[in-house]
Amino acid sequence: MFESDTRPGPVWVMLGAVTVIFHLGLIFYGLTPALVSRPLHMALVLPWVLILAARTRAERWSGGVLTVLGVAACAYIALNEQALADQYGFIDTPLQMVIGVFLILLALETARRAIGWPLPLVALLALLYAALGEHVPGQFGHPGLPTPSLVGTLTITEGGLWGSLTGVSVGVVSIFVIFGAVLNAGEAGRGFMNLAGVMAGRLKGGAAKVAVISSALMGSISGSASANVASTGAITIPSMVRLGYPRALAGAVEAVASSGGQIMPPLMGAGAFVMVELTGTPYTQIMAAALLPALLYFATVWVGINAYATRHDLSPVAEEDRPERREVLVTSLFFAVPFVILLQLIFFGGYTPQYAASLAIFAGVALLLTDVNLNVSLRGFAARLTQALLTAGRQVAVIGAIIICASLVIGVLAMTGLGVKITSGILSLSGDMLWPALLLTAVACLVLGMEVPTTAAYVICVSVAGPALISLGLEPLLAHLFVFWFALLSTITPPVCGGVFIAAGMVGENWLKVALKAMALGIGLYIIPLAMVANPDIIRLADDPQGAVFDTAKIALGLTGISYGVIARRPVWLRALLILAGVLVIFVL
Repeated sequence: MFESDTRPGPVWVMLGAVTVIFHLGLIFYGLTPALVSRPLHMALVLPWVLILAARTRAERWSGGVLTVLGVAACAYIALNEQALADQYGFIDTPLQMVIGVFLILLALETARRAIGWPLPLVALLALLYAALGEHVPGQFGHPGLPTPSLVGTLTITEGGLWGSLTGVSVGVVSIFVIFGAVLNAGEAGRGFMNLAGVMAGRLKGGAAKVAVISSALMGSISGSASANVASTGAITIPSMVRLGYPRALAGAVEAVASSGGQIMPPLMGAGAFVMVELTGTPYTQIMAAALLPALLYFATVWVGINAYATRHDLSPVAEEDRPERREVLVTSLFFAVPFVILLQLIFFGGYTPQYAASLAIFAGVALLLTDVNLNVSLRGFAARLTQALLTAGRQVAVIGAIIICASLVIGVLAMTGLGVKITSGILSLSGDMLWPALLLTAVACLVLGMEVPTTAAYVICVSVAGPALISLGLEPLLAHLFVFWFALLSTITPPVCGGVFIAAGMVGENWLKVALKAMALGIGLYIIPLAMVANPDIIRLADDPQGAVFDTAKIALGLTGISYGVIARRPVWLRALLILAGVLVIFVL
């Protein structure tokens, strides 16, 4: 059963099918107890991470053992759901203690194998604090938690491992991950590239602008900067290099454009759905609030490309390399049809995002029957469906491992009151002033984001810093969007910048050169969150569209000045004047 990571066999295709059917089934079956659906979700995560992704034979065998034991432990929780619910989070048998401790350690190990050490280490430190915090002097200590209560709350109740964040992973994030996997298995990716090509290919810097549009579209369903760079970058980076773009700039354009996928509705790298749970704000309102800032981000990258055109000859895409209009129309249908179904059901049908996405998935699966020439092929359908099932299984597992591990941190914060204490510390350090608190939060987000994925960094940061920002007058949704944006900084900011590393490797250029150009192009990522605080109407598109559009136009004008001041080849005094004017327009006028 231990197939290699590169050529998964039929067993993995079947497991992918089980993963997809299970998560879709939960949407249509009805209400399922949390202590049933969430442990089974973890059970489905385990083999993908512990076995398929194993790098050595020893890892595969140990992963196999852990998977068997883990599935048994998860099954115990699911089968005894009613009895465990009556225990109110207190372990009362040695067997339950063994299972509880094992599940906690298994969550840490699964996350470690999925994304490395940093997030599990944060979770481990949180667990040590929960166990030993009574010995910590001063305000950061706590009265102490009995071990049966600590382990029980984290493993046999709807808290800790099976808390609301895991519920979001099970019921919403997984559905949209499956949706993206189905679209990417078909011709949707080609449709994105073709649409971008016809929209921007003929413009100055056209190849770079094609990368911006295609990465924005692709990122809206993938929600992963790394996956976005690897997929769209395989086409856009060679195209830019062929046209004579500096290699560092070609890599930077793709890294910056791909990073924006995590702030672009509807998926937002799972952040939108976590935000729904944490803020109680409807998904449609979060999409509306996030849309204009995301568009501003990509507009700033576009302006940055124009600014670089003053320094380099950024040629348009050659006529023969642009797609024909018929091809654009046909390939666009492969993403337009599922997207229209999704948005129509959410905004006009009144259905939940996960139900709408489920129906859009069925439309996407039907489109797998045809290729770009609209030829129906059962063999091609089987190949494309197989790819979708494998991709969905892998991606659901990785995101599930991250969220389950992060749920341990959230559980400890809730049990010990540590989040409230850190909030008090932030308020004290900032002198109860909003802007110093924002800067402290931004630094914390950047540091944590260097070590853990964006969604996990956002969850942890907003849990401890969010209440402080809200208490200083920031509305909750704005506080969450601020933290989420700054958790994304590490994708292009040294020393740890995942999107830049991948793009630099693909273009064959020094990663630091790529990072410096990426930071200049992506300057909106640093400024727009602060601009949202100074101009809060920008997130009120649903309630005050006129005010939102006005603030967007004002910020866009300021960002244009800043971007040209940072990038364009102009006299130093003029560049300084442009930057100053841009700052004044955004934050003073």
